[in-house]
Amino acid sequence: MLLPPRLLCSTLLLSSLSLGAATPSSSTAQPSAALNPSIERDYQQHLGALFDYFHRNPELSGMEVNTAARIAKELKAAGYTVTEHVGGTGVVALLKNGDGPTVLLRADMDGLPVEEKSGLANASKVQMKDPAGNLVHVMHACGHDVHITSLVGTARYMASHKEQWRGTLMLVGQPAEETVGGAQGMVKDRLFARFGKPDYAIALHVASDIETGKVWIEEGATHSGVDSVDILVHGVGAHGASPHRGKDPVVIGAQIVLALQTIVSREVAPREPAVITVGSFHSGTKHNIISDEARLQLTVRSENPQTRELLLDAIKRVAINTARAAGVAESMLPEVIVADEATPPVVNDIPLAKRLKAAVQQQMPANTVFDYRRLAMGSEDFGFFTMDPYIPSVYFKVGGTPAADFAKEKQGGPAVPSHHSPLFKISAEPSVRTGVEASVVMLLDLMPVK
Repeated sequence: MLLPPRLLCSTLLLSSLSLGAATPSSSTAQPSAALNPSIERDYQQHLGALFDYFHRNPELSGMEVNTAARIAKELKAAGYTVTEHVGGTGVVALLKNGDGPTVLLRADMDGLPVEEKSGLANASKVQMKDPAGNLVHVMHACGHDVHITSLVGTARYMASHKEQWRGTLMLVGQPAEETVGGAQGMVKDRLFARFGKPDYAIALHVASDIETGKVWIEEGATHSGVDSVDILVHGVGAHGASPHRGKDPVVIGAQIVLALQTIVSREVAPREPAVITVGSFHSGTKHNIISDEARLQLTVRSENPQTRELLLDAIKRVAINTARAAGVAESMLPEVIVADEATPPVVNDIPLAKRLKAAVQQQMPANTVFDYRRLAMGSEDFGFFTMDPYIPSVYFKVGGTPAADFAKEKQGGPAVPSHHSPLFKISAEPSVRTGVEASVVMLLDLMPVK
């Protein structure tokens, strides 16, 4: 297990910290009383207005032109060397501060095609044309405005406290996370060849289902890998009154849908995460016509290569042999098509997660670290930055909803809105401040003054 390095901090700003090196089990360091006031001042003087700008002005995935320009402007003003248009609208900023590790901090910046109905005074009124030319409402329904504001706040703190760390800080404003293409686009644009391969990488996400002021750091997988699979079922068309004259792809497709459910329940180990969901099933044109094909679209989720291979192989086997059982000719068996570009899982490096969790526990208020049982198998494209080549990384979450709102929900009041909901809202100030403070604590731990 890696041990937290020594933090060398200025007496004025971090006088409450123990300056001796310590392991997580032996540290006597007290929570910092200096980071919070510094970050709070910056929120009142600068970051609050910046968050308001980002929230009012969201942009769709891959179209984050004004958002990226504002991020670039902020980072240049803080003293970073900034490169724009990396992998599309991506922004990369570097701050070199002597010899030490290179650490990547990433924030995604795209909004969603959702009409905001949060009731907030700064609710988005933005409309944009999507890639298909449709005019759609846009909002930050997943908290990316918190992420990019926290990125800027962290950048400003690190630039103004260079005596506290050594190394190179690489900040990444990433486009198109919601469409799962932005990180891969930046990597394909030679991100690491152009700017250097980081020694570590971190990223944060605000969570509406976590109380403000809390930080969640998982040891292991935080998000699942995703494959998109299409199944084309071939049949023989006929009149609906004469089903015996054809091979009904609707019935075969329905049997495939049901049979797919046994893969997870009977072939995957009970404690191994796996999901197969059929999200789309299309066939036919009229009540009394048996079509000659049906199309199924699946999302397949896993968290290690072995399970992924098992799921994809089993899907093909089930589809083909269900059709065989229905008497479909060998020349007309279903086509199972796996999309070329899968999204890898996001897996926190366990020694690094333990190390950074210990740093947060030591340097932030008591009970900041939050134990959170992950129930869903959501995806994230941060893994494109960290899996090939492998970079030890930690993806963490900060709470976005006040405790009072959870109490009201428990008592029968309004439910706390989920991400991607038109009602989505978070408490901006504590979310951003916690995001900045946790990021700074982790960076200082990873880039110590020796």
